[in-house]
Amino acid sequence: MRPLPARCFSQKLVALAGLLVLSAQPAPAADEPKDAPKDTPKGPAVTVLKAAKSCFSDIVEATGTIAAREETSVRPERPGLKVTEVLAEAGDTTTAGQVLARLALPEGGTLQVAAPVAGIIATSTAQIGGLASAKGEALFTIVARSEYDLVGLVATSDIRRLAVNQPATVRIAGAGDMDGKVRRIGPTVEPNIQQGLVYIGISSQKRLLLNASGRALIKTGQSCNVAVPLTSVQYSSAGTVVQVIRRNRVETKRVEVGLMSGGNIEVRDGLNEGDIVVARAGALLREGDPVRPVMASAEAVK
Repeated sequence: MRPLPARCFSQKLVALAGLLVLSAQPAPAADEPKDAPKDTPKGPAVTVLKAAKSCFSDIVEATGTIAAREETSVRPERPGLKVTEVLAEAGDTTTAGQVLARLALPEGGTLQVAAPVAGIIATSTAQIGGLASAKGEALFTIVARSEYDLVGLVATSDIRRLAVNQPATVRIAGAGDMDGKVRRIGPTVEPNIQQGLVYIGISSQKRLLLNASGRALIKTGQSCNVAVPLTSVQYSSAGTVVQVIRRNRVETKRVEVGLMSGGNIEVRDGLNEGDIVVARAGALLREGDPVRPVMASAEAVK
């Protein structure tokens, strides 16, 4: 057998070396996509949401008691009459001219006592056999036209925000919520407690208990701005801040907050609509930390 030329032998050695180099290269991982970014953050999962616009009502609270706006007393015009028949009682709704009781005249015959106004009978002392007089205790008292007031106290600092005809929601224990309106604002302030009076008119066909305690939420205005959950806001010596996510990293933004309602707070400055906000901000997240944002609705974090 003839020996190979030196040139052919060298070419075979080079080819063999190339095969050895290729076989030594590690195979790519099966679960690693070829186009996967090399700088994707590997931080913790964080619940986020988009900052959205919302409207907030500016509310002033007043607490007080229920009073009749106008109370009408019903008595006979003559003295010394005896009650023979009672046709209405406390809690009844009456119309103007409705007969409430009949009285016996000393000379014989009867006298009818009628309601001078429509409304709700607040109290009644009429009893069969009892005496009635023009100067004695009223047989009936009527809340005229079924109109009540919540006479409430308001902090002096809030009185300047009140105005006649502002709408209010009045909450009375046992009677539920009903609509009201600022009717009158007291001209003075109680010096010992630094609170002023406000009269909130209520029209109700239901009998309200006079002197019952109540609370009014008076709407003095409205503001529409970006809103975030209360849990997104942090308060510190450095100011009020909200953490947002940009390019999967934490950024801390100082904000100016305003009104609150239903677990959300108004952000008047520092955020834009659509910013991705950390739903539950905390000290564990710091500026520049990598995170994996998980989008949630605003309701999910309340």
